[in-house]
Amino acid sequence: MTKSSRSLLGRLLFQDKGILPTSRLLIVYVCFSGLLLTGALIGLSWMWIFSLNAFFLGLSLIDLMFSPANKSVEVKRSIPDQMERGLDYTVELKINNTSQRDLSYRLLDGTPQSFQTTFPLGGNVAGLSTGSHSYHVVTPVRGDYQLTRLYFRYWSSLGLWEKQKTVETMDKVKVIPDLTETRKVLEDAQRFLLYEGVKIRKQQSGAGEFSKIRNYVVGDDPRKINWRQTAKLREVMTNEYEPEHGKYITILIDCGRMMGAELKKGNRLEKSLEAALTVTAAALQNGDYVSVIAFSKKVKVYIPPAKGMAHLQTILHRIYNLEVDAAESNYAAVLHYVQTMQKKRSLLLLFSDIHTFLHEDNALYYLQRLRRQHLFLMIGIEDDRLVKQIKVEPVDEVRAMMKSMAQKQMLVKKREKAKWEKQGLLMVEAREEKLATTAVSYYIDMMNRGLV
Repeated sequence: MTKSSRSLLGRLLFQDKGILPTSRLLIVYVCFSGLLLTGALIGLSWMWIFSLNAFFLGLSLIDLMFSPANKSVEVKRSIPDQMERGLDYTVELKINNTSQRDLSYRLLDGTPQSFQTTFPLGGNVAGLSTGSHSYHVVTPVRGDYQLTRLYFRYWSSLGLWEKQKTVETMDKVKVIPDLTETRKVLEDAQRFLLYEGVKIRKQQSGAGEFSKIRNYVVGDDPRKINWRQTAKLREVMTNEYEPEHGKYITILIDCGRMMGAELKKGNRLEKSLEAALTVTAAALQNGDYVSVIAFSKKVKVYIPPAKGMAHLQTILHRIYNLEVDAAESNYAAVLHYVQTMQKKRSLLLLFSDIHTFLHEDNALYYLQRLRRQHLFLMIGIEDDRLVKQIKVEPVDEVRAMMKSMAQKQMLVKKREKAKWEKQGLLMVEAREEKLATTAVSYYIDMMNRGLV
């Protein structure tokens, strides 16, 4: 394909700049050509046919005089510089027409292919005025993106020819994990867990220091009811005690091959990142120190421990663009790295695939050594297909065989988990929609019981 043909194709595909005939002009020209063909059949000379064609095309070009010049039309985009994965956002577009002529337009935004949008957009802008248009966008893939172009076509009221203009822009967009669960925890961890159907188990009576007085909920210790406030407010109120602050939490995020397994929404890594940020928010809000290690074949990201809510932004900006690697995870290497970097006792919270981890015999040696100083908890996502297969009714031989194989796989997993848990290494599996809730619940429970 030559350079000129590529340029023409680009214009037809809503790119570059130029002047193009509209469908209205083509329809009118087809009708006019039919008349000329009829005239040719009754004896009209070819000179008259060519002259009338040239006259028609010249007359149609007058339409360009009624449309604004390219320099009289400006298009600007207003888009958030940071968006969360999977959420709906609105992008505003402003069309400024500085000429005295009205125009009708269609436009495309040069968004990346992963952005979910609906194009083209259309509308009208009067002369010497500014119009606005908006569209919704959903960004399902995390990472950094640049939006550099807007493709704009407009025409006059006659609508015979349309002008095409490419607007050069530079907007940088950062797509981060979905922080919906994190915001719920920051608003109120107790309500967040109760909303998800999980109750926070309180610390032993007398442990911790007084924090605040709040409404009594089912599961609270009746001995902690504040009877004076209950009588005053005519509502059952209870004293809340919080554990000692300043504990160390080390979050390990697996980015290996198995974390790329697709779920209902996203993959395992996406859900693990969202859950890890939720636990991070809860820990920082409680005054604990949080460090993060992301790894696959080797350590990809290490964020030293720190406390304070500002550290949440530091962690977010370091891990928001993590991707799944094609390599298998090297658990032994990362656990050795943890042993080297984390000298103080901490809660090691590992987000990974439990089924894969159970077959890593090399990791058991390092975990036994880490267990002497640290508290270990591994959280994985439950295999929904395996659970459904176990619940299937064996109505025929094929389903009975598949059910028995699923049950056998589940028994093997439970046996291996029991072997690791005898070494004091707790493993938990949760449904993908409950992963963040489960992680925060176990973190709060361990803190309240003073296990760290």
